[in-house]
Amino acid sequence: MANHKSAEKRNRRRQRRMFINHARISRIRTYVKRVENAIHSGDKDAAGAALREAQPELMRGVGKGVLHRNTTSRKLSRLSKRIKALG
Repeated sequence: MANHKSAEKRNRRRQRRMFINHARISRIRTYVKRVENAIHSGDKDAAGAALREAQPELMRGVGKGVLHRNTTSRKLSRLSKRIKALG
């Protein structure tokens, strides 16, 4: 338990950020799932459109500090590779 006012405030801020970051991560996962579902259905055009929608969300996660940039780059690379293989 926090013993100082500053530590108590830091704990309150941490909890607020946790909810915000959790919402961001959940949103990113939803976009990635849309891409994966489109790939699974075999529709190359829909998968490409879904990837174009997901890319800014992933990069926004990097900018906000929720995801590491290499993780995002790896995910985008693997998804685009799978979409190219649909042809």
